[in-house]
Amino acid sequence: MQETSTSPNKTYKVMPIMISLLLSGFIGFFSETALNVALTDLMRDLSVNEATVQWLTTIFLLTLGVLVPVSGMLLQWFTTRQLFVWSLIFSIIGTFVAAIAPNFETLLIARVLQATGTGLLLPLLFNTILVIIPIEKRGAAMGIIGLIMMFAPATGPTFAGILIANLSWHWIFWVSLPFLIISLFVGLVYLQNVSTLTKPRIDILSICLSTLGFGGVVYGFSSAGEGEHGWGSAKVIIAMIVGIVALILFVIRQLKMKEPMINLSTFKYPMFTIGLIMVFICMMVILSSMLILPMYLQRGLMMSPLTVGLLLLPGGLINGFLSPVMGGLFDKYGPKWLVLPGLLVVSVVLWFFSDISTASTTVLIIVLHSLLMIGISMIMMPAQTNGLNQLPPELYPHGTAIMNTLQQVAGAIGTALAVSIMTAGMEKFLKTAEGNPESPANLISGLTVGVQDAFIFAMVVALVGLAIAFFIKRVKVTAAGKQGA
Repeated sequence: MQETSTSPNKTYKVMPIMISLLLSGFIGFFSETALNVALTDLMRDLSVNEATVQWLTTIFLLTLGVLVPVSGMLLQWFTTRQLFVWSLIFSIIGTFVAAIAPNFETLLIARVLQATGTGLLLPLLFNTILVIIPIEKRGAAMGIIGLIMMFAPATGPTFAGILIANLSWHWIFWVSLPFLIISLFVGLVYLQNVSTLTKPRIDILSICLSTLGFGGVVYGFSSAGEGEHGWGSAKVIIAMIVGIVALILFVIRQLKMKEPMINLSTFKYPMFTIGLIMVFICMMVILSSMLILPMYLQRGLMMSPLTVGLLLLPGGLINGFLSPVMGGLFDKYGPKWLVLPGLLVVSVVLWFFSDISTASTTVLIIVLHSLLMIGISMIMMPAQTNGLNQLPPELYPHGTAIMNTLQQVAGAIGTALAVSIMTAGMEKFLKTAEGNPESPANLISGLTVGVQDAFIFAMVVALVGLAIAFFIKRVKVTAAGKQGA
């Protein structure tokens, strides 16, 4: 990556800016996923049940779903340094509170603070890349972001498993804290202001509709995926109705406003729309798979959390290290010859996963998971970068806000549908099982059937993406510097 970059009005020191943003981003993603393997210990130490402890994940997604849509407006009201500093302050306070949390309620508040920091940082990271990196080199830059986004989640469960085995879950946060403080000081020294402040009118009604809309949908899907009452529960139905109605009203209002909070004219750019669909599908597939596969490895194959983390580590590392490579290939060849083969690989791997059982070997699981991660690396960043490349600079904040918001929504939808399909398949099997349905053998067999159904669902989603990917085209830069497809 080049050391400096020149915009029409300013020269930027790319490397220090990237280091300050990526270091804080890495710790944010690490903290987010590392806690997943500690849920069993948290249930024991904090005296909560499974449905309650899941709120540590749900509240994180819910906070992101509420905050990220507003980020497009925040990027136009506050400087890069201001948003970065506040992002790190929220993350540092949240991590410290989590490290000393004496009870579940305190830890839940800490997760909200951590999610607020991440919610401010994500759009800032992508928007900064679009401003300081020339279009012909953005693939490589986005690839490095991809490395961070995948390397941190991949290593998080493994290191967390080691920490829990030798110390306690508190140390997941104590280890993260000094790196966040270092990130803050690096950013204060090196980070430049790269955004152009336009300070559009703040529309309170749009913020309320956005909060109710995205928050309601994320909460509804997350709650439906918790199990127990699922889709039929009153809270899920109410949340979904409120969310959908609020989103419809939000869209109508944005289309009528001269200065909308989220400019929906981004959807007039076809490659942005296709890129958004690809990212949406990728997030559904990867997050549903990352939930279902570890669950089956622990409950079906009786593996420990540390063993599961180590088993899935190669795939995550391969995905992370391949992201910059795929970014460079994207800069050279464009998106189609990466996205199409990537979706084909993902579809085939998910088809193999749909036959997973207690007889599946660890070698087979490692190979399939690694191939799945290779496929994802071929799709995610190339499609996302190509889509954002087509937008004019004034729409960058809106494009990144939409991309990041729908990633959170896709995660909630993917995991909820996967869990629901898995539960339905398991219940259907147990109803027809011979002998005692509650016997360990029948429960594992039922879980196997449910997991297989969930992977079939993920494969169908990937095949839909494969069909859409045939329409993707490389965004070209004209002599005037404008983008087109």
